[in-house]
Amino acid sequence: MLRGQIEKSHLSMSNQAPSKELSLRAIPSVDQLLRTEEVASLGGLVGLRRLTTIAREVTEELRREIHSKGLSQATKDTLLKQAVERIQSLCGRDALSGVRRVINATGVILHTNLGRAPLSAAARLAVTQEAAGYCTLEYDSATGSRGKRCGRVEELLTQLTGAEAALVVNNCASAALLILTVLSGTGETIVSRGELVEIGGDFRVPEVMSNSGTSMVEVGSTNRTRLEDYKRAINHDTRLIMRVHPSNYRIIGFTAAPDLSQLASLAHESNLPLYEDAGSGVLNDLSALGLVDEPIIRESIAAGADVVSFSGDKLLGATQAGLIVGSRAIVDRLRQHSLYRALRVDKLCLAALEATLDAHRRGAIEEIPALKVLAMPQADIEKRARHFVERLAEFSDTGGLSASLIAGESAIGGGCGPNVHPPTTLVALKHAQLKADEIERKLRTGSIPVIGRIADDQLLLDLRTVDIDEEPTLLAVLQSLNN
Repeated sequence: MLRGQIEKSHLSMSNQAPSKELSLRAIPSVDQLLRTEEVASLGGLVGLRRLTTIAREVTEELRREIHSKGLSQATKDTLLKQAVERIQSLCGRDALSGVRRVINATGVILHTNLGRAPLSAAARLAVTQEAAGYCTLEYDSATGSRGKRCGRVEELLTQLTGAEAALVVNNCASAALLILTVLSGTGETIVSRGELVEIGGDFRVPEVMSNSGTSMVEVGSTNRTRLEDYKRAINHDTRLIMRVHPSNYRIIGFTAAPDLSQLASLAHESNLPLYEDAGSGVLNDLSALGLVDEPIIRESIAAGADVVSFSGDKLLGATQAGLIVGSRAIVDRLRQHSLYRALRVDKLCLAALEATLDAHRRGAIEEIPALKVLAMPQADIEKRARHFVERLAEFSDTGGLSASLIAGESAIGGGCGPNVHPPTTLVALKHAQLKADEIERKLRTGSIPVIGRIADDQLLLDLRTVDIDEEPTLLAVLQSLNN
């Protein structure tokens, strides 16, 4: 009996080996795949070299699966079909990767994953028509001589903030690194324990301070830091007092912190500079929009801060940049340091900044998309949403898609105003055949991705962050769900 079992097992293994071997032989070659009409047509999408690499990866993947799973029933035709489909999928994914336009229907105005502040029409025009080709980046057309890089942006910044001088680097973390390196070096920098923030996992105040070479001296407690705490920490190694705005969180309740003017007086009495990392970059009073605790840069300068840094792509509404304003003596020191050249911005960034700062100077806040949508009244959004649902119903009578209106909240995002949630009206989508996550995936993976959010098994769209010119495209995308 035992002998019979062994013979049966051996027979089974001997039958399996040829099947696996036949399946391996049935895998199409890379050359065969590249000659198929479906694969050959993808050459213009990703390039022949990349297409060849993908085809090779697919054949290796099939070979591994046959070894591990058997796939004894695989034939030449089925394996060829599988390989072609996988190549098409990988090429499609490859072509859709990278920076692409999306329709942001999340209601998060400064969505970090979606590029934060959208550029104004003037800023886009400045980038594409003025700066994209040859431009006057470091050329003075009036005199025909070498011009000053960032000159126009720096001039606008000083006018808007009341500072003596300004400088631009590639982001706010870079600004902090440059300021700490130049002003504190290997000395000590005093900072409140409650301000040792982390933003987005990439910016941690302690790590930036460590990278600059300065020694961090923490004072106070998480929720209460007094002027006396700073005073006691000052010694002969102290080079800088730093204040950091806690952009993405707030400590409420039993709290205390000295005013910026009090810190400035202490710093100057001790012959030390005061640096404020203001974060969001508010140039005008936005308290009417609910933003009552974001530092206004002009007020920080007036309060005695010697140097202030803030972001370009948050509430300022421009492109990513670290903007630095302050005393001429300090800004000149920053400009002359070799690190500045490694951190400076390019012509496209400067063009977008110029156009946006010019709008701020003219008081044309309605031209800046991020501020315009933040100020949008809930009644206006409800009107748009109601009209949108009515138009959508015209296409969805015979399909499975249905839409309704529900009350909700938008968000500022980008580490700004964490306690501010502007009221909005949401378009809630359901589908007879599709679950909410399936609708979300279909919209997210389309030729023009639509990004929404899911709650209560519904896909929610917030038109606050959808430009009115994008509505026809959004309607067409939603209509395709019924096809």
